[in-house]
Amino acid sequence: MIRRGVLAAAAAAIGLLAASATARQPAVEIIIVHAGTLLDRPGQAPRHHASLILRNGKIEAVRDGFVPVSEIPGARLIDLSDRFVLPGLIDSHVHLDSDRAGVEGQLAGVTDSPASFAYEAAWNARKTLDAGFTTVRNLGNSDGVTLAMRDAVAAGRVAGPRIIDAGSAISTTAGHMDDSLGFKDELAAMFDHSNLCDGVESCRMAVRRQIGRGVDVIKIATTGGVNSRVGSGIGVQMFDDEAEALIATAHLYRKKVAVHAHGADGIKLALRHGADSIEHGTMMDEEIIKLFLKTGAYYVPTLSTVNGYVERLARDPNAYSPAVKAKIEWRIKVTGESIRLCHPRGVKIAFGTDAGVSKHGKNADEFEAMVKYGMSPMAAIVAATVNAADLLGLSAEIGTLEPGKQADLIAVDGDPLADVTVLKRVQFVMKGGVVYKRL
Repeated sequence: MIRRGVLAAAAAAIGLLAASATARQPAVEIIIVHAGTLLDRPGQAPRHHASLILRNGKIEAVRDGFVPVSEIPGARLIDLSDRFVLPGLIDSHVHLDSDRAGVEGQLAGVTDSPASFAYEAAWNARKTLDAGFTTVRNLGNSDGVTLAMRDAVAAGRVAGPRIIDAGSAISTTAGHMDDSLGFKDELAAMFDHSNLCDGVESCRMAVRRQIGRGVDVIKIATTGGVNSRVGSGIGVQMFDDEAEALIATAHLYRKKVAVHAHGADGIKLALRHGADSIEHGTMMDEEIIKLFLKTGAYYVPTLSTVNGYVERLARDPNAYSPAVKAKIEWRIKVTGESIRLCHPRGVKIAFGTDAGVSKHGKNADEFEAMVKYGMSPMAAIVAATVNAADLLGLSAEIGTLEPGKQADLIAVDGDPLADVTVLKRVQFVMKGGVVYKRL
């Protein structure tokens, strides 16, 4: 029989533990944000003189007028009453681990350690967050750096945008994602080829490898690329059964598929088999438009990649190999033609930059390009909020400033609906209720 004294001691200990647990409960944080102009639901008219009530990092209410702090006990005020406030921006296509490219990037790939790339990724993540992008989709990194960054950001150990990560992007051997391209045979054999596949079973295995690593999304390449270190062009580089195997396997595991595709043949191949988004999509035709509208897939234009090319070539005319430079000149010449075709027809467009090819922290340059090639400022902002959130499967959490969603918001001085370039000068950034930038 247990003695009464032991029972009493146990009860006292349980009481102390309960009291300690209660003492450790985080305090409730309530923030009132006064917004001079509030675009809480991009695509709808903005509000003038409005308030956001935030509780523990989420939006509790959106109210017209400036709610007095005295009305809510314990609340503190963030005064953006002279600013234009809108949801945190979303970049659907980045490569955080580097923005070195061409010959410089090729050299870095065989000289720099994963640890070095990890520090570079952290630096780029902070630049991206400071630019107003509170969520990104990272579409390719072979050594796990950005998967680890995703988890570190989510745990609050590193400042950066929320990351949806694809792990290693997949292509066929000698396809766009074959890192050994451009190296002599002795070195090519040293590269990891686990992201390459040839034939149905091999392609299924390649997807399952990435699933096993814990990726959020699968990225594949059905065509060649501008930056592929061979001059094989931008046409299709995958057979029909291979594309079907890749996309069907990803969907089996309930993962969306982002498809790198420039040439029309590779775009059609991907869309026929259920791709969730087409990245770049440089060459479009009427059949492709119909496939987009039929499947509901998103188009991610990545127009501002050309800025990175122009900057590097201005600094060094030999920044790229001759084979790559020829494709770059073509890409610069045709940029914008596809979005001029897609947007008026109602193809769904999500904002994405391919930052890494262009410079991190300059993500908002994409807005200027989107408007230049036919989108309204509002449509471009919708692409970077509502549409991008839908593409990433995060509409319940981000993309608008509505009750129950994450308190991700930015503020600018000026009206981006009149001049979208003001989004290049973000003055205030909050993610999950935490202020990361305030000028």
